[in-house]
Amino acid sequence: MAESLTAFELLLQIDARCRLLAADLPSQHTRQHGWSGIGFRIGERWYVAPMGEVSEVLHEPRFTQLPGVKPWVRGVANLRGRLLPVMDLCGLFGVELSTVRKQRRVLVVEHNEVFAGLMVDEVLGMQHFDQGSFRPDAADTAQGSMAAFIKGRFEREQCWQVFSPFALAHSQSFMNVAL
Repeated sequence: MAESLTAFELLLQIDARCRLLAADLPSQHTRQHGWSGIGFRIGERWYVAPMGEVSEVLHEPRFTQLPGVKPWVRGVANLRGRLLPVMDLCGLFGVELSTVRKQRRVLVVEHNEVFAGLMVDEVLGMQHFDQGSFRPDAADTAQGSMAAFIKGRFEREQCWQVFSPFALAHSQSFMNVAL
């Protein structure tokens, strides 16, 4: 019979067998060609925000309305003890907000001195794209008041425009919320 193994030696053997049978993970070289972001919808258009520009995604929070602000400022919500201004991106860009409330989400942006929630019609989770399919020239074809915040696009099953919440946070029109 085989010699008696200690529990630690048995765990080492199991670890060695698991490593032999494990599938190879993608190499670092493969991962560098991908781009990931948070997909969301405003009206009938699809957007993706860079991963580093969205702190978190929330269900539509309860908020308190504020007097004397533009109509696209929905109010302020309490987010773990911090006041989160909630802005309706659809209203800001002249698109009608979806009536389906349970799909609405808020993208939380924290950049420099700006801490704000951007309400969108729907969040479509993490989206992954091949970096080679990025088209920076798409920012030139973006229309309306949103064009300044579009940094390009990815084509997949539909057009995903790259929206920069950080660029929005630097915008004077976004920061000027008073009537």
